[in-house]
Amino acid sequence: MPKLSNALRALRYRNYRLFFAGQLISLIGTWMQNVAQSWLVYRLTGSSFLLGSISFASQIPIFLLAFVGGTIADRYNRHRIVVATQTASLILALALSVLTLTGAVRIWHIFVLSILLGVVNAFDMPARQAFVVELVEREDLMNAIALNSSIFNGARVMGPAVAGVLIAGIGEGWCFFANGISYVAVIAGLLLMKLKPRSGIRHKESAVSDVLEGFHFVRRTRPIRTLLLLLGLFSIAGMPYSVLMPIFADKVLHGGPRGLGILMGATGLGALIGSGMLAAKSGTRGLGKLIAIASTGFGVGLVLFSLSRYFWLSAVFLVPVGMSFMMAMACTNTLIQTIVPDHLRGRVMATHVWMFLGMTPFGAFLAGAVAAHAGAPTTMLMGAILCLAGAGLFASRMRGSQLAGPIPIQTHVEFDTDSKNTA
Repeated sequence: MPKLSNALRALRYRNYRLFFAGQLISLIGTWMQNVAQSWLVYRLTGSSFLLGSISFASQIPIFLLAFVGGTIADRYNRHRIVVATQTASLILALALSVLTLTGAVRIWHIFVLSILLGVVNAFDMPARQAFVVELVEREDLMNAIALNSSIFNGARVMGPAVAGVLIAGIGEGWCFFANGISYVAVIAGLLLMKLKPRSGIRHKESAVSDVLEGFHFVRRTRPIRTLLLLLGLFSIAGMPYSVLMPIFADKVLHGGPRGLGILMGATGLGALIGSGMLAAKSGTRGLGKLIAIASTGFGVGLVLFSLSRYFWLSAVFLVPVGMSFMMAMACTNTLIQTIVPDHLRGRVMATHVWMFLGMTPFGAFLAGAVAAHAGAPTTMLMGAILCLAGAGLFASRMRGSQLAGPIPIQTHVEFDTDSKNTA
């Protein structure tokens, strides 16, 4: 019981409980839509290239606009920004639902709605990640981030599994409808919060100056820069595995839409296990080493999955893939959040979003193009090898660095790029 209480300590804050409950419901709907949309595109076109192209369209706005979204998150009320973006996401999900249920949906509709959702996410993600720090005390920030990861990945277990059943039974449109309705829980929770006025909001400098200030901080802070470079490599080489999953489910492993739900759910199960392990951890000691280990595990898991031709064996391999990826990403998020000062939080987290999701469309587009010629298994194997190389390089640079030990929360020191104590 003491261990459980420690793992759930962020839930003692009322505002965070509201946020947690709303996100849990909404993220199940989001994962249902992700799986259903992938299957819908594949059903309409049968093209791996278009699967990659749709993913590119949904995430390229993040690449272009994330820094604008981060600057707005630092200049204005983050709570109101998140309410607005969640409302916009609700409208877009219901629009796709109506088009699909009426049989009017065409591939260009999915492209347009994906681009619009990407624009919304470019403003939502930096604001939402920076907003979490306003819901808990500083000493519980890591636990809040780990719990966020747990609900995100718990939804990855439930959402795809439910989506697989619904797609096979009544079609993709009801998955989109369920996602739209799920946003009501988030918006209700946000509106019920009682927040203290946020201090430190500044409007004196121009927006361009604010963006450049965030860039300079990331460039001069070598631990953050090292973490973000690893994140960017994984986004380009590793993340596209989910884009190719419909092809694996249908052509390689012969599982159909239900098989797709099981495969995506397996990665979510692994990620849920990993996030539970992190939630019980306190402090930042050893997180750098954990990132190196998890990154290596992610690459090895993808190699094994790409070589397997047995459905249930492939599903088993995806459990450590999901666990390793989640642990690497959550630890990276935690370390960055503990280093960055609050007045730069939105912009630095925009850089995190930019490297995490802004690079993904290029990886997805490239993966779709390569898979069209070389096949999905070969494409995934190539990406896994690149991830292993990146994990090895990160591990070698981490030895003896500041990332190898504890990092004090809210560090204001700008790390010298020539220092032997930084990575």
